[in-house]
Order: sequence, then structure tokens, then C-alpha cells
Amino acid sequence: MTLVLDSHGVTMLAKQRARLEELRRREEWPALVPAVVLTEALTGDHRRDLVENRLLRTCDIRPVEQELARSAAALRTKVKARRAPSAVDAIVVALADEVGGGTVLSSDPSDLRGLARHTTNTVRIGSA
Repeated sequence: MTLVLDSHGVTMLAKQRARLEELRRREEWPALVPAVVLTEALTGDHRRDLVENRLLRTCDIRPVEQELARSAAALRTKVKARRAPSAVDAIVVALADEVGGGTVLSSDPSDLRGLARHTTNTVRIGSA
């Protein structure tokens, strides 16, 4: 199973060492993180970002190329909601879809589930 983290997933998992060890034990680590997630998850102050940076050093940070951005845009367009999901959420789900499916860890699953309903591959949304 491929694991993809959104900003909430990064922040929450960085504080849950036991959960991280369990993911490693089950060989579900390292997680994928789209580079744009760092914008939401970090402050830019290395002292305040210490725990998150420690986690991110063990992740596979992926660039957001044009094809991924276009897939994310298509997902956002397909969601019929009062307000569109964020571009970053769409990129996270599109990355999980691009790699053949997987699980996105988030503490804010509602928008992500709406996006995941429109993926080609199975994308599950789990709680961080």
C-alpha cells in the first residue's frame, strides 16, 4: 500500500512516534509527500518545524509536475460541493491516484473523500 500525506497528516504523524514505528514495521514507509504540502505544513522557522522536518527527512518528497497539476485540476472540477476542495488537497489525491492508488493520511478527510470518488485507482482516506 502506498501512503501519501497531506499537511495535516505530516503534522499529526510527526507527533505520533508509535504510529510511525507501526507503519515502518508493516513496511508502509516511507510515505509520499507532494512538495506543495510543505507550504501548508511548515512555518519556515527551523526551530518551530523541527518535528515535522524530522519526519519529512524520512519521506519521499515528490515534485508537482504539469501532468499531476492537470490531474488535480480535473479532480477539483468533478467535485460538486458548495466550495471547491483546495488545490493542495487535490494534488495529494491526484498523486495517490498517479502511483496506482493508496491511502492518504489526513485529519481532515471530508474534502479528500469527495476527490477520491473521482480517481481512476482506489484512493482510501485514513485518519492521521
